[in-house]
This record gives sequence, C-alpha cells and structure tokens, in this order.
Amino acid sequence: METFKTAQVAEIIGIHPNTVRLYEELELIPKAERRSNGYRVFTALHIEQFELARMALKVEVLQNGLRKKAIDIIKTSARCDFDGAIGLAEEYLCSIKREQKNAEEAILIAERHLAKENKETESLCLTRQEVADYLEITIDTLRNWEMNGLLTVKRRQNGYRVYTDEDVRRLKIIRSLRCANYSLSAILRLLSAVSGNPETDIRATIDTPEEDENIVSVCDRLITSLRDAEENARGMLAKLHRMKKLYK
Repeated sequence: METFKTAQVAEIIGIHPNTVRLYEELELIPKAERRSNGYRVFTALHIEQFELARMALKVEVLQNGLRKKAIDIIKTSARCDFDGAIGLAEEYLCSIKREQKNAEEAILIAERHLAKENKETESLCLTRQEVADYLEITIDTLRNWEMNGLLTVKRRQNGYRVYTDEDVRRLKIIRSLRCANYSLSAILRLLSAVSGNPETDIRATIDTPEEDENIVSVCDRLITSLRDAEENARGMLAKLHRMKKLYK
C-alpha cells in the first residue's frame, strides 16, 4: 500500500503542511497512523478525504446551516461511514434545491408586485409602526432597509414618515427577497435598475453585480452561487460513492 508523508500530502493537495495537521485535529480526515519516530503516515484514503473536504468547503453559500451540513458530511466520511455521509450529502443537495426554489419564488413575487405599479390601487397613508405591523417585520428591520437606501420615505410637516401604496409594494419586494437571502446590495441594484427601466430583466439584474461593486458576496449573486453549490454537492456525492466502493 502506498503511503505519504505530511509534506507529500501538502504538495499533492496544494496546502501548507500545518493545514494537513489542522485537518486531522478537526477530524476532517481519518486519524493518521504514526511511525516509531512519530511521523504521520497517510494513505490514498487520506488523499481522497482531503479532496472531498476541499470540495465541500469550496462552497461559500452559508445560509440556513448549509456550511454546518457540509462539515457534517466531511466528518462522517472521515469516520469511514460512507453510507451515512452519502445520506447527509443527499439531504444537503435537497436543502440547496429548497434554497434555489425560495430564490426563484422571491423573484416571481417581485415581478408580480412591480407589475401592479401602474394599476390603480387603494390609497394608503401609514405610519412606520403601522407598516411594520402590516408587513410583520420589526421597526429596526424597516429602519435598516431605509438606512441602506432601499427606500426613501416622504415626511409630513411634523417630521413623521408617511408610507404610501408604492412604499408598501416596494417593502413587500424587499421582504420577499431578503427572506430568500438576497443581499441588500443585490436588492438595491435591482430596485435602482427597475426605477430607471421598468422592463429590466429582474432575474438577470439581481444576479449580476455592477462593475463598480468593489466587494461582492455570494448573496450578491445568489442564483449563480446556489447553482454552483448544487453542482458541488453532486460532485461530493459522486466522490463519496467512489470512496465507498474503494475503501468500505
């Protein structure tokens, strides 16, 4: 059986030798046997497990415990419980698909609300507390959205904010997209684009950061990130089935 030293594993995987030791400490790989001189001895199984761990941790989508689920898959596989790891990976893939469904449904909700903008609607005139109660969100959430430029509210002469039909529709769009884990910057990008051009492709706009956005998070391109996560999860499943076949 071919064996590897710590430095060899580090070179094969493309990581620092200290990271090899860290993975072992974190139980992300099987515990390595040691020679009489104390040096660790790694096998082909360790290499496969390292590749699985690196693949799983490559995914940046973090919402709703997805990162924890990925780590559970790695640790279960590291114990050579491949059937358990495969089961967890299948659940992980289902979770990603649910996130994709939520993201797509939020876009449909946004499209419906935007389509109502040019239609005659009931005239509303609500206070901040009334709007928060109506939308079932907190005052702090509402204030945060306003501070981040998602909504500019008119004020009466006494300084109190007044929320209109248009404001409530906009807030419903924001709430739906936030519940689906779109970032504030992605939502602002979409609302700004729609204000300038009502025919804007909502799905493409919310998933495509502008060139001048210096820092782009995963939730700034949520649809693409979830699609990448799905592909990654399928790769993990294929890897686990291979490991089960070779090492069970």
